[in-house]
Amino acid sequence: QVQLVESGGGLVPAGGSLRLSCAASRSLFSINAMGWYRQAPGKQRELVASITSGGSRNYADSVKGRFTISRDNAKNTMYLQMNSLKPEDTAVYYCKAMTGWGPDYWGQGTQVTVSS
Repeated sequence: QVQLVESGGGLVPAGGSLRLSCAASRSLFSINAMGWYRQAPGKQRELVASITSGGSRNYADSVKGRFTISRDNAKNTMYLQMNSLKPEDTAVYYCKAMTGWGPDYWGQGTQVTVSS
C-alpha cells in the first residue's frame, strides 16, 4: 500500500509560481511511475505530468515549458514546479502512484487557484 500526501497549493496571481509536493509512504524506487493530475470544476480529471522510476518525463501540451516534474528519491517525494501560472490552471491537483505491481494510489488533492 502507498499513502500519498500533497501540499503546496494556494492562491496565486496570474504569472506567479507554486511548487507542489507529494510525499509517499514508501520508497519511490518501489513505484514504477508517478504523476500529477488535475481536475477543474465541471471537467474531467486530466494528466498534467508524469515521471517514471527511470526519470522519463511526460507533460500535457498545455503545461509544457511552464511546469517541471521531479522526484527526490531520498525524501520519497515528488514535486511539480509551476511557473507562469494562468487562470486556466486553477484546479484541484492530485498525485498518483502507479506501482506496476498492484493498484494505483491517489493523494487527497490540493487546491490551486490562479487569479486573473
